Amino acid sequence: MSSLSRELVFLILQFLDEEKFKETVHRLEQESGFFFNMKYFEDEVHNGNWDEVERYLSGFTKVDDNRYSMKIFFEIRKQKYLEALDKHDRPKAVDILVKDLKVFSTFNEELFKEITQLLTLENFRENEQLSKYGDTKSARAIMLVELKKLIEANPLFRDKLQFPTLRNSRLRTLINQSLNWQHQLCKNPRPNPDIKTLFVDHSCGPPNGARAPSPVNNPLLGSLPKAGGFPPLGAHGPFQPTPSPVPTPLAGWMSSPSTVPHPAVSGGAIALGAPSIPAALKHSRTPPINSSVDYPSGDSDHVSKRTRLMGISDEVNIGVNMLPMTFPGQAHGHVPALKAPDDLPKTVVRSLSQGSSPMSMDFNPMKQTLLLVGTNVGDIGLWEVGSRERLVQKTFKVWDLNKCSMPLQAALVKDPVVSVNRVIWSLDGSLFGVAYSRHIVQLYSYHGGEDMRQHLEIDAHVGGVNDIAFSTPNKQLCVITCGDDKTIKVWDAATGVKRHTFEGHEAPVYSVCPHYKENIQFIFSTALDGKIKAWLYDNMGSRVDYDAPGRWCTTMAYSADGTRLFSCGTSKEGESYIVEWNESEGAVKRTYQGFHKRSLGVVQFDTTKNRYLAAGDDFSIKFWDMDNIQLLTAIDADGGLQASPRIRFNKEGSLLAVSANENVIKILANSDGLRLLHMSENMSSESSKPAINSVAAAAAVAAGSNAGLTERTASVVSIPGMNGESRNMVDVKPVIAEESNDKSKIWKLTEINEPSQCRSLRLSENLRVTKISRLIFTNSGNAILALASNAIHLLWKWQRNDRNSTGKATASIPPQLWQPASGILMTNDVAETNPEEAVPCFALSKNDSYVMSASGGKISLFNMMTFKTMATFMPPPPAATFLAFHPQDNNIIAIGMDDSTIQIYNVRVDEVKSKLKGHSKRITGLAFSNVLNALVSSGADAQLCVWNMDGWEKQKSKLLQLPQGRTASAPSDTRVQFHQDQVHFLVVHETQLAIYETTKLECMKQWVVRESSAPITHATFSCDSQLIYASFMDATVCVFSSANLRLRCRVNPSAYLPASLSNSNVHPLVIAAHPQEPNIFAVGLSDGGVHIFEPMESESKWGVAPPAEKGSASSIVATQSVGASASDQPQR
Repeated sequence: MSSLSRELVFLILQFLDEEKFKETVHRLEQESGFFFNMKYFEDEVHNGNWDEVERYLSGFTKVDDNRYSMKIFFEIRKQKYLEALDKHDRPKAVDILVKDLKVFSTFNEELFKEITQLLTLENFRENEQLSKYGDTKSARAIMLVELKKLIEANPLFRDKLQFPTLRNSRLRTLINQSLNWQHQLCKNPRPNPDIKTLFVDHSCGPPNGARAPSPVNNPLLGSLPKAGGFPPLGAHGPFQPTPSPVPTPLAGWMSSPSTVPHPAVSGGAIALGAPSIPAALKHSRTPPINSSVDYPSGDSDHVSKRTRLMGISDEVNIGVNMLPMTFPGQAHGHVPALKAPDDLPKTVVRSLSQGSSPMSMDFNPMKQTLLLVGTNVGDIGLWEVGSRERLVQKTFKVWDLNKCSMPLQAALVKDPVVSVNRVIWSLDGSLFGVAYSRHIVQLYSYHGGEDMRQHLEIDAHVGGVNDIAFSTPNKQLCVITCGDDKTIKVWDAATGVKRHTFEGHEAPVYSVCPHYKENIQFIFSTALDGKIKAWLYDNMGSRVDYDAPGRWCTTMAYSADGTRLFSCGTSKEGESYIVEWNESEGAVKRTYQGFHKRSLGVVQFDTTKNRYLAAGDDFSIKFWDMDNIQLLTAIDADGGLQASPRIRFNKEGSLLAVSANENVIKILANSDGLRLLHMSENMSSESSKPAINSVAAAAAVAAGSNAGLTERTASVVSIPGMNGESRNMVDVKPVIAEESNDKSKIWKLTEINEPSQCRSLRLSENLRVTKISRLIFTNSGNAILALASNAIHLLWKWQRNDRNSTGKATASIPPQLWQPASGILMTNDVAETNPEEAVPCFALSKNDSYVMSASGGKISLFNMMTFKTMATFMPPPPAATFLAFHPQDNNIIAIGMDDSTIQIYNVRVDEVKSKLKGHSKRITGLAFSNVLNALVSSGADAQLCVWNMDGWEKQKSKLLQLPQGRTASAPSDTRVQFHQDQVHFLVVHETQLAIYETTKLECMKQWVVRESSAPITHATFSCDSQLIYASFMDATVCVFSSANLRLRCRVNPSAYLPASLSNSNVHPLVIAAHPQEPNIFAVGLSDGGVHIFEPMESESKWGVAPPAEKGSASSIVATQSVGASASDQPQR
């Protein structure tokens, strides 16, 4: 609209106001979106006309446009909800919760859970954070103060809060001026003309020779009204709108109120209140980690004192030098994860010959170069894409024919040819399932490399099993299947016991799509008659009945973040559709265009990166941006694709597997995928070995190198084998290069002695820090957090720029030692203790927004963006010595104490739920296994305990196996960390590294430090659990292969410490692994320094895995000393 047209609207608004067309004037304000009448808005809020309040707001902003808008709508809907509760109108409150407040669960699940729980209270003022809630009138007035400030700060209201300065009745004046001009142009102007219409130009009647007086001085449209309309109002902020659609929440058929938390959003955050222990603590959450724009606070001193809905207080503002916040579905205002189309995986980098036609493919979610394939003749192939190696090839075989049903046996006799319909990995990559075209599904457990074991065989359906999926209802891993018998079934993945059978489809069920949303677990299913149904795990029938476009073969999938639902279907006539669904309405939200008019087969599709859709159609792969219905691009992958190729992305979207003619699978990659393949290819010698071999113990002693490693003999170590026998390893002499005739095949330990042999970077220092006690990479991988011995935290952040396009932590680019604008430090409470003598500990929230930390005093909760202390709790004694978040509930924390107990603490209700007793000295390590539903603890008493997470009973305990002839003198920290498989865990002690199996608490592998060598100070798994990084008191850092606990690389102090420190007592106290890059780690030093390490770009990895030694028994323990001789090592 032109500026003149815009001004005309203002003139019309003024005229309508003067003429008292009150409803019309406000409707035009809303529909035009040119002027926000704050006076009218205030009146409607005071009167509680909530529908009109939201309708009026909708002309200017939507709930998902930005943080201010979200907070405005949240406050309004929260107030409406509280008023319904205050009137004890629970049906209305539930309706508001489901229809109005559920949308916010996408952004802050925990807060929505808190709001839902208010329904259970007789008076919601029983909630601590709402205890000061007054009557309705005062509550509305207090809320309105905040709303006005939020509106004034919202950039979308720029230039809309101030009405233009106009003379009264400006539109009348302009019309009079126009009529005057028309009258002057009359050929026969008459005095005092009679104007009867504005619909046509004015013209006087018969000539009389007289000229009419100016109508301006003789108004034709009546007297001018008195002044009084549209006074100037308010101020506005900078205009930086970033509107974007946000997916609606889960469908209304989910009648149960949601209890899922969600991150808060704000100019101030959406919240319940500001209690003494703020809800920020009680939910361990904050805005998403990308949220970063420091908008002005929408609060005054008065507002900050009023109670708010539980959540983050208004103090939680966000640093201005971080990246802007984005929401799911946001199309603008953020840096895209992929730059379409250049960063799509479209370069053919591998061609794998499967031998039979691929029907289904799936990448391992953890080891993302591992591709599982099922074919049309029942074969299963497992490929290491990086090395192009087929690790496993299995033909179809019924494991136990006697246990199969008679119909299956008869069918196999009649026609033994069986096809794979679907292969799929479990979420942790430790299991995979195969659905066959005849009756059965088979589950395999995967242990790395070629180690694939039969787990379960289920005679699941009569006829074909068309789809299979994994799900975890009630925290129990289950397998979901569907088949030609028109049913969906749920099976226990551990035992094969059938848990549910869902009946209701009238045609064979083609696909299933389990999902978890808003604390509701459910399954979508599609059938060959085009019906889509949804099921809860309650055997109470289908909740919805939709018709899928095409009404034939349809599959469904969510975006990676679980917020957007898509389906892809092909009709019997060959017409294909990809659509996005509006879940709350069961309606198609958008239909993507670009398919061939008649697809030659059923089109397969996949999603990636919360941004892209891909489908195989017309001998090509077609890509769409989720927010644009037009085809983004199509590629033919150098030709030779099937008419409707099968496709599958890996988890990160960097690789794409595509089926081609002649039983070939093409692997397409983007730049990240190429790096991933290069890394995998370089590690191929070890990638085919089990990540954790639950049978074999460690291989023999690691060999010496040509870098001055002296010959050593290993001590005799006894360790139980898998069968319970105890074997001794006799002294084994390391293989020396000179002892071999074929020197070209001699493995040598990689020694790094010079700074030029690796990439290392000492991070900028803070002079107030003496030594680093704890160290961790943030979960996003773009920062390092350290806790110093003087209770001060340090945070280094890497910025996204031309030199570092990912913004991830790297040794190639120095980070910024970050502090908020306030300049405050995150400093733990130290009470009357000496922090240098205390046992420090911290735990980082999953979204990197909060850190819980202690240094001998109270436990403190810090906001990672403002560094402000949100709360302190649990004063000593006893003092906290280790902290760990519960993997399924951020409200639950396991706190290890210096009195040897473990307290299971619920931060939301400020209550210790259980106190676990089993150790005799302070707790030094805690680790949760989500798969086993277990907590493993370790203490300074060198004892390991396993606790069940349901009732917190102790299941097993065992003393750490110390090397023969060694006794634990002073209490020594024992650390535990779970392997990626969540079944095995690493034990770190100053004397050893060990791998234990959890259920039996058996030591599977052990690496022992010689008594004369420097003790271990800390160790950790790499992010993929393939490596173990260990630091030693002599300042060496060693890299081990976790599969056999054999040393592969050693970084000597001279490679990273300056000469002035090389002979000092400076050494690493802690070591941390990058969460996404397995070859990046960092160490915290005893002098307060932090170093980050990467191998040289030309190497891309730390050394080469040593070969298995000939004749080594399965239970042999690897023992080797590391570092300087005994005389050079400082004593611990």
